Amino acid sequence: MANVAAESELWRPSPVRIRDANLTRFTSCVNARRGTRLGDYSELYAWSLAEPAAFWSELARFADVRAEWGAGRVLEHPERMPGARFFPQARLNFAENLLRFDDEQPALVFRNECGARRSLSHRELRGEVARVAGGLRAAGVAAGDRVAGFVPNLPEAAIAMLATATIGAIWSSCSPDFGVRGVLDRFGQIAPRVLFTADGYFYAGKQLDSLASMSEVLAKLPSVERVVVIPYAEREPGLARLGAAASRAILWQEFGSGSAPPEFALHPFNHPLYILYSSGTTGVPKCIVHGAGG
Repeated sequence: MANVAAESELWRPSPVRIRDANLTRFTSCVNARRGTRLGDYSELYAWSLAEPAAFWSELARFADVRAEWGAGRVLEHPERMPGARFFPQARLNFAENLLRFDDEQPALVFRNECGARRSLSHRELRGEVARVAGGLRAAGVAAGDRVAGFVPNLPEAAIAMLATATIGAIWSSCSPDFGVRGVLDRFGQIAPRVLFTADGYFYAGKQLDSLASMSEVLAKLPSVERVVVIPYAEREPGLARLGAAASRAILWQEFGSGSAPPEFALHPFNHPLYILYSSGTTGVPKCIVHGAGG
């Protein structure tokens, strides 16, 4: 493979592409509102470092983030990195910002390795999120409670996450190819009240079961009060495969009801949204909390 000099130019956008870029529009908005004369990316970048509070305030406005901003500072303790607090007076809902559209345009398009395809419009997605959020509320889940997913990459995984965020609960998930020990090492630290699981998944042309391993997980995870089973590998999965936990189980399509629009609970900018995990290669995985504001 030929060596390419570090200073050689590989690509340059056309003048039209530069003119129509969101970055160009944002820079123009900053100049108009702040009286600056920022000309290119390097100047915008330098300004963002010199005036971080102004930069983030303008970006939130430009991106049309839906929130109650309050009258306080945009940035507290900018000298602390980490430790700075962004938008300390703001209250928002992560899911509300992702679900702002209510039309028939595609919001999610799903394909699996078997060739199956599904598409959900923005309106359908909002409706499903509202239904599942209602199911979570009916199950007693409140802001700050944990909700977990043992799910492959399905539309239902995104719906469950957004429903969790809608009510201010905290989402966490594990891939279904994790072993029982790997799931317990993670979910055992956060004590979820509701757990979503697919009945199985597909990998390398094979159909693999999830409910048998989930039965073992639930036997050692007493915090789980409700198990929601997503039919994926089978049209009508047998809940008896969950063993003693079958009495706590319900099928996805039976969880929640009604057609009311989602009710988004507002919480502080740093309200927990996700719990992610380190790799666990040097011990028990460490929990990593990500806030709703970013």
